Amino acid sequence: MKNWIKPPLILVTLSIAAASTYAMMQDKQNSSDSQDSANVIVEQPAEMMPKVDSQVNAASASTDYAQTKQKLENVLGLKVLAIGDSPIPNLAQVSTNQGLFYTGENGKYLVSGRIFNVDAGMRNETDIKLSELRLEGVSDFSDEDVIEFKAKDEKYVINVFTDITCGYCRKLHREIDDYNDKGITVRYLAYPRGGLNTQTYYDMVAVWCADDKQSALTAAKTGADVNGSTCSNKVADEYAFGTRVGVNGTPNIILPDGSLVGGYMPADALLQKLSQI
Repeated sequence: MKNWIKPPLILVTLSIAAASTYAMMQDKQNSSDSQDSANVIVEQPAEMMPKVDSQVNAASASTDYAQTKQKLENVLGLKVLAIGDSPIPNLAQVSTNQGLFYTGENGKYLVSGRIFNVDAGMRNETDIKLSELRLEGVSDFSDEDVIEFKAKDEKYVINVFTDITCGYCRKLHREIDDYNDKGITVRYLAYPRGGLNTQTYYDMVAVWCADDKQSALTAAKTGADVNGSTCSNKVADEYAFGTRVGVNGTPNIILPDGSLVGGYMPADALLQKLSQI
């Protein structure tokens, strides 16, 4: 039964298609003077289309990013420092005062996390960007802005976010000679974990404003009272910088390649890690 029905069905289908095609040809011939815009676009040379599309997309992307920046700042209170393309198409990368985020072009969703490149052996694209931002940020702080313990035979320089009340920060500092003896110069950046306008913040300002910063820091990390002096300093700037580049505790160590060690590391282990960079 099924085999007998199929040929007529095919003939009917072909007849309908032929009739439709004929009707379309007649309609096109009778209305050639009133073609709509869609027909005109189809008839344009193919090589012209990408140029028009790219111009529209570029303008849209620029407008969307500007609107996205405004939305994130107005709605969430973020300070957007930079916004641009991420490794993922249609996903923007946003550097803010609260860290690195990702968002769609309209800013409806905000994503906090890591992007891994599977084809590149699970390369961490987010950390690569953060490393760039860390190296750029560190260069903004001169030797006068940090408290440096310089190695006599310097081989490596590390930047350490520290808090004078942090237990592991104190442990690291008790071993400062071990780091220096292995050729590791330690530059301390202030990172009062409780935030600004706390007692720890004011105590760290006093340390950073001391005539002898090294001695003041060593004393503060042994629990000694801190002189309440003040001056023009970069404690708040260093704290803000740390927050921008993924620091959420102390000690955090920025290595020469911009990567971050999130915690205390003994001198021997740190030296081995530095030698592998």
